[in-house]
Amino acid sequence: MEEQILADLETALAATLEAFRREAMRLRTGRAHAALLDGVRVDYYGAETPLNQIASVTVVDPRLIQVKPWERQMCPAVEKAIFAANLGVTPTNRGDVVLVPVPPPTGDRRREMVKVLHKLAEEARVSARHGRREAMDLLELDEDMPDDDLHRAKKKVQDATDAAVKRIDQVSADKEAEILEV
Repeated sequence: MEEQILADLETALAATLEAFRREAMRLRTGRAHAALLDGVRVDYYGAETPLNQIASVTVVDPRLIQVKPWERQMCPAVEKAIFAANLGVTPTNRGDVVLVPVPPPTGDRRREMVKVLHKLAEEARVSARHGRREAMDLLELDEDMPDDDLHRAKKKVQDATDAAVKRIDQVSADKEAEILEV
């Protein structure tokens, strides 16, 4: 049972780290990347559809993203959805493509993004600690486990959680350096 609890904890911690990385990628750093538009949803014939399911998103150069809808008449809806996503960018409809210039963020905007990053990192840490608490509770429920084994298993759970928090902190520090880079 101990091995299953530890395996489940490792899976949960890996999922938490991956979710944090995905959220951190959405923060705008001044460089264009396709992940910036991942959260954009477009009204596609009455259904809110992710942008990447109705258009190809490519990075043309470090400061420009090109969105080419598969249906030309969707350009105005794509432009409206990108603008409504409040990403700090202003899309331009060119008829068959939508161009999204990514301006470099101001110093104040960079500091705001760092605050958002710290909030996301803290949420990821809380999620990791929640997984630790669940694993500890499950270990406590096993009445057949000797005290020495229980203590050893709890230490493994704590070590796994500490390693996950350390990875979250490292990803956060790397992203913060990227955001503050001018």
